[in-house]
Amino acid sequence: MSISNEAVAELIKAGIPDATVEVTGDGYKYEAKVTSASFEGLSLLKKHKMVYAAVDSAITSGDLHALTIIALTP
Repeated sequence: MSISNEAVAELIKAGIPDATVEVTGDGYKYEAKVTSASFEGLSLLKKHKMVYAAVDSAITSGDLHALTIIALTP
């Protein structure tokens, strides 16, 4: 099972509405570049937790296996 890059981006945008999201991947490994003002003042771990929370349903279902996160503030 896999999920499209666009579907991963939409999950992240739904969980972090002010985010700008770019997702690349091959159906197995994905990389998400997420830029959000919501990350301001947060540790890298907390930023990653926010993104993982947004894609949790895809991880739990097995559609999303490997996600590299680049979390930035504008």
